[in-house]
Amino acid sequence: MNKDAQRFWYSSQKWMAAAFTAFSDGPMLQDMAVHHAGVATEHLLKAYLASLHPALVVEGRDFSSLLHATGLGAHAPGPLSQTKTIGLVESYVRVSGLLKGTMPVSRQELLPLADARNGVAHAAFHDSAQVNAVFTTCLRIADRLLPELPPLGDFWGRYLGLHDKLLDIRVEAARVQLEGRLARARQVFAERYGHFSEEDRSLVLAAIANVSSPGYIDHDEPATCPACSSRGWLGGETSVSERTDTVVMTPIVFDCPACDLHLEVGELGMLKEPFAEEIDLKVSPREFWPEHPGSRFPYGGGHPYDMFTGDEGVDENLVLDTYRLR
Repeated sequence: MNKDAQRFWYSSQKWMAAAFTAFSDGPMLQDMAVHHAGVATEHLLKAYLASLHPALVVEGRDFSSLLHATGLGAHAPGPLSQTKTIGLVESYVRVSGLLKGTMPVSRQELLPLADARNGVAHAAFHDSAQVNAVFTTCLRIADRLLPELPPLGDFWGRYLGLHDKLLDIRVEAARVQLEGRLARARQVFAERYGHFSEEDRSLVLAAIANVSSPGYIDHDEPATCPACSSRGWLGGETSVSERTDTVVMTPIVFDCPACDLHLEVGELGMLKEPFAEEIDLKVSPREFWPEHPGSRFPYGGGHPYDMFTGDEGVDENLVLDTYRLR
C-alpha cells in the first residue's frame, strides 16, 4: 500500500474511533458521532482509491491537483497544499464502479450519511432519528472495504462488540422492512389482478413482462418475483469473468412491473431464496460489447484504432475512411 493510501487508512481509523466514542457518550454527542463516522467513511473510500492510484482521489477538473497526484508536481501551477480532492459521494461512486456493484450500500442509502455529515459541519444540524441508520451505513461500507486493503492494524479496536451489535440490530430491522415490502407487493398484486380469470391474468402479465425498470442500469435479466411469482427484472453491472472469459452480471436491484416490488442490493441477499450473487450471461465480451477490443470498425463494431495495430502497419487510407464515416 502506498503512503497516500496508508495516510487515509490511519486517518479513517482515528475518525472512526472518535465516532464510536461520541456515539457511546449518548444523545448529546450524536452530532459528533455522525460527523466523525462520515469523515472516517470518506477517508476509507479514498484509501481504497489511493491504493490503486493517488490520482483517483483528485478532482478531475483541477489540472494542478492531477499533476501533483501523478508525480508531476514540479509542473503544477499551485502548491501541493492546495490539492483538491473529491467528496464523500463522488468517492463512493468511484469505488462502487470499481467494485462492480458489490457495495452493500446503495447511493440512496449513502445520501443521508452525506447530509448528516455536511449538516453538522456546515449548519450544526442533524436528524436525530437517522443516527443509527447513518452510523450503520458507515460500518457496512467499512466492512466491505477493509478486506480489499492490506491490514495496517486493528481497525475496530475495543469497539468491535458495539460494531457487531449495531449491525445485528440493523439486519433485524432490515428483515422486518423487507417482509413489509413483500406483503405490500402481494397486496398490490391481489388488488390489480385478483378479479381476473386465470387466462386473462396470464395475458395481462405477459403483456407487461417486458417492462423493465426506468433509469440507468447496465444490464437487465428476467427473474421470478419473490412476492407475486410474476416475471420481474434483475438489474446489475456487467464485467468479464477471468475464470470463464464470459460476461457476468452482478445484481444490484430488482423490480417487478406486476406488483411494484423494488429491492436494493442489500435486500437481495436477505430473501429466503436469494438471487445468485453473479449471473453468467454466457456470451463473450466481443459479442456483448461491439466496441470491445478485437472487433472491426466500422463494419463489425470495435474501437476505430484496433484495425491499425497489426503486423502490417498502419493503413493510412483506412484511417482516412474511418474519419470520413464519423
